[in-house]
Amino acid sequence: MADNNSLPGGESLQNQIKDQIVTVQILVIIFLCINLLLIITFSKKECFYTTTRYILFAVTLLSDSFLLLMSNILVIFTHFHITIQVWLCIIISVVVLVYVTVTPVTLTAMTLERYVAICMPLRHGELCSTRNTIHCILIIHCLSSVPCIVILSTFFVSASLNFYKQYQLCSVEVFMFYIWQQHLRSAVYQFQFLIMCIIIVFSYGKIMKVARAASGEDKKSSKKGLRTVALHGFQLLLCIIQLWCPFIEAALFQIDYSLFYNVRYANYVMFYLAPRCLSPLIYGLRDEVFFHALKNYVSSGLCKRNII
Repeated sequence: MADNNSLPGGESLQNQIKDQIVTVQILVIIFLCINLLLIITFSKKECFYTTTRYILFAVTLLSDSFLLLMSNILVIFTHFHITIQVWLCIIISVVVLVYVTVTPVTLTAMTLERYVAICMPLRHGELCSTRNTIHCILIIHCLSSVPCIVILSTFFVSASLNFYKQYQLCSVEVFMFYIWQQHLRSAVYQFQFLIMCIIIVFSYGKIMKVARAASGEDKKSSKKGLRTVALHGFQLLLCIIQLWCPFIEAALFQIDYSLFYNVRYANYVMFYLAPRCLSPLIYGLRDEVFFHALKNYVSSGLCKRNII
């Protein structure tokens, strides 16, 4: 492919790319600041780190923050054509590959917690104890490591020792030597997300039955649970679409570079960044207890700043 600067409109394409990179940096900084504020708020009240749904919410915040930070580093490397040795790329990619799955798996766990709270209220305290929540977090990370283990196992078998010392633009595609590796990666991800979709649809159906039969406060709580599960499903849908993006981008790369870059930028913002900003919206703003704690923390912070 010819150098982009020598193509007609190459200079305008470069300017457009610079604007998009700046926009991504602004969005990432905003999301990281919001996540940091919510994590600090979470640590301020004891009831948050002894309640399952808030602990899992904190897991999604940390997961999204790690993922935004590491993926943004890769975006910057790609933009400035910074190459690194493959062994270092493996370390970065392990974080990205694990935490890209931690958030949707945690969302599924949060959906099950709402299902237990609404449909099995008498067993909620037993099943959703702090001890069981810690075990759940360990299971979440184990399940999220499966795609990473599969991808890197096929890479370790296929790569020569000299390849680890080579300098490459860091991306998951570096570990894909054969087309079957891409198909295997896609199959593992889609199987995982199929299971998660089934769990969310099942939970939604059960909560809907309870909501129809309930009355008064129970009905209000059930309807709120339905909206929460629906939002989790929407987040999961965005994550699933993200899996198809590499195949679309690969086809467009062979047709038109400008179109390829625009679509890749749109995919990153819509299916990578957007799902990561929904968690603060769902729990940070919709949950009354957490919202009041956040409001009090921000207010007290502003008061101290005015006194100083």
